[in-house]
Amino acid sequence: MSPGPQRRDGLDPVARTRSRRRALQAVYAMQLSGVDANNAIAQFAHEQAHEVADLAYFEDLVRGVGQHRKALDASLQPFLDRAIDEVDPIERAMLRIAAYELQHRLDVPYRVVIDEALKTVKRFGSEHGHTYVNGVLDRAAAQWRAPEVQSQRS
Repeated sequence: MSPGPQRRDGLDPVARTRSRRRALQAVYAMQLSGVDANNAIAQFAHEQAHEVADLAYFEDLVRGVGQHRKALDASLQPFLDRAIDEVDPIERAMLRIAAYELQHRLDVPYRVVIDEALKTVKRFGSEHGHTYVNGVLDRAAAQWRAPEVQSQRS
């Protein structure tokens, strides 16, 4: 399988999408089993290589969520209608990944973060999980990336 189309900046969006999907699975595993980021990465890294994914991005997402989980959860809480631990595990994992991207990966446009999160939750989450994730991330992005959001909306 060959990599997807390269953009001028050298990024392969298809490989990034695959990386996010694997990161969701790794973060989900971390939540369920309590395994640390390095072990989660090791469990999924061989699959990453076979899927022509962006391994460095996958590792950054998983390590970032592992390292910043408490801060990410605290920053998400004002946008949730329940405690973070009461959110569906797939949706919780995706919210943590997207929160990490919105806060620490400013090179990724907020619209890309939200769109990718929604596509991933639609694929792996509950039937209406994407609606919940969309509402949370829209409000979070409006606050965390206010100038970028305002410039896109005007």
